[in-house]
Amino acid sequence: MSDRSAPRAWEEDFVRFVWAVAAFVLAALLIGAGIAQRTVFYGPSTQSAEIPAADGAAYTMVDGAVLTSLPGTQTLRVSSSDGVFVAYGRTADMRAWLSDQTYNDVTVGQDGVLNAAVVEPEVSEASAPADAAAEGDESAAAPATTESRDPAQSDLWLAQYSDDRAVSVPLQLPDSMSVLIASDGTKPAPAEASITWNIAQTTPWAGPLMLLGGVALVAGIVLYVLAIRHDRRSRGPRRKAPPPLPETQPIDLAVEPGAKGVISASPSRRSSRRPFLAIPLAVAGALVFTGCSPDAWPDLAPTPTPSGTASIVDSADQQAPAVTEAQAQAILQRISTTVASADEARDANLAATRLDGAALAERNTNYVLRGALADEAALPPIPAEPTQIILPQAFDDWPRTVMAVVQKEGAQGPVSTIMFLTQADQWADYKLSYIGDLLGSVEMPDLAPAYIGASQVPPDSSFLTVAPDKLAEAYADVLNNGKDSTSIGLFDEQTDLFSQNVAANRQERRDKFNETGASTGTIEFAAQAGSQTPLALATLESGAIVAVSVNEVDTVTPNSGDVVIKLTDNPTVQALTGVSESATGVSSTFADQLFFYVPAQGSSEKIRLLGYTSNILEAKVL
Repeated sequence: MSDRSAPRAWEEDFVRFVWAVAAFVLAALLIGAGIAQRTVFYGPSTQSAEIPAADGAAYTMVDGAVLTSLPGTQTLRVSSSDGVFVAYGRTADMRAWLSDQTYNDVTVGQDGVLNAAVVEPEVSEASAPADAAAEGDESAAAPATTESRDPAQSDLWLAQYSDDRAVSVPLQLPDSMSVLIASDGTKPAPAEASITWNIAQTTPWAGPLMLLGGVALVAGIVLYVLAIRHDRRSRGPRRKAPPPLPETQPIDLAVEPGAKGVISASPSRRSSRRPFLAIPLAVAGALVFTGCSPDAWPDLAPTPTPSGTASIVDSADQQAPAVTEAQAQAILQRISTTVASADEARDANLAATRLDGAALAERNTNYVLRGALADEAALPPIPAEPTQIILPQAFDDWPRTVMAVVQKEGAQGPVSTIMFLTQADQWADYKLSYIGDLLGSVEMPDLAPAYIGASQVPPDSSFLTVAPDKLAEAYADVLNNGKDSTSIGLFDEQTDLFSQNVAANRQERRDKFNETGASTGTIEFAAQAGSQTPLALATLESGAIVAVSVNEVDTVTPNSGDVVIKLTDNPTVQALTGVSESATGVSSTFADQLFFYVPAQGSSEKIRLLGYTSNILEAKVL
């Protein structure tokens, strides 16, 4: 019976060895394939391209399609001995800024090759002479040469970098953004420029292949050990006779004293196998862990489910917001810095580069007063941070408007300042047109997020309870007539602290004047709409936040020609008029910058005052 079972046992052992060898081969293939993905078949981590440029042009514009022609983040490197300036912004804004300049336009072709073309300045029909155009004069169609300008500090750029020699900028821009390269706007643009894409290589099957290979290797080792063990057991006891015993000698039973209790330390044959078995397991584990980097495994993370938020309509024809939040913060910082320098030097021309309208007029008056009166305080600085609200106009053309709310420290604690900024055209800086402090208990209406923007409401809009260009006139009537005003029902009296303060101040001044001058003169108060154009941005409830200006005029006149108005008790008016008395009378004008929430037509809400500021504008002799 043992003779019959021997072939069967041999066949079983052979099959076990075959399976072990197959497992080893499979492990080698799997592990080799995984390692090959991380080495031989692993693509390049970067790819670079030189940016071509034509000689002579002061600007080079790298189109957004060039930046996204390859996947991955971009690194732009530019060097020049004439200095380097690099900025990026929206492609449409950059082309508008360069529309009157000659520049290199770098694009990418269908074959992936970068191409450079020289773009000449655009010429509008209005700029060409009518008689020359009628005669077909070719010189009329020639582009007019525009003086080059320094691209630094333009409010259109989202970020900018400069250096005397070289600039290296890591970027991650979408195809709607472009890059501008220049030196100083007068010298030719740097010719040494390149883009490097950091290509993220992923091998999602390298880890699983090496893991499966490690499992196959362990399985092969186990099968191999089992096959050897079964083979040894299947042989049975050996029947060969033992050799003859050697000739015996008398046994010496004496034991050396030093040898008592000594146990042999020689290792057994069985214990030597354990390290041998542990080595393949350690090798398999090491091979598996070589693929433990995240890009060597499939991404099995579940797709996050977006949480519910307030619905905001973003139609297909929605225009882009005028600025981003970061861009608005940079603009506010520039305005704040420039106005602070102008305040320190009392430089009206410098202030005019960043202020407009009543905001500029009030500061010019303050500069005059500070030059004449030693104790005259400067107007509060323009706050730049921290921003609480940024609401840009969603508009691709010009002029553009941005509303911002910034917190500042006041005498009674933190105060929120509301501002309206305007940009006249693509080459102009943003200017602060309206500024005021929000009321402490004000509740702002719901506004669109900064990445969506809001539409600008026309001054004559009929979709609001009061058109923006009629709002200042209606509120001036409330200041003049109080409860008897025909417009009093349009405004929320509970939140209108300004009109209450104006009424109380007028009564106090009238009472003080009548104590000594009731029989010799009169004092009159009148409010009227300012000449500044109102600005309005829409809210989510179809209402609008509207900024207007109102001028309050205080007039003091004598009753007869024998009476003169003394100004010695009013150094402010005396400094602005340059006289100490007047026989004809004097008038003082205060500029009120007012911010309202105006609801939509048909709404049951009333117009709410959000904030204001008031400062003296002028004083003159009648």
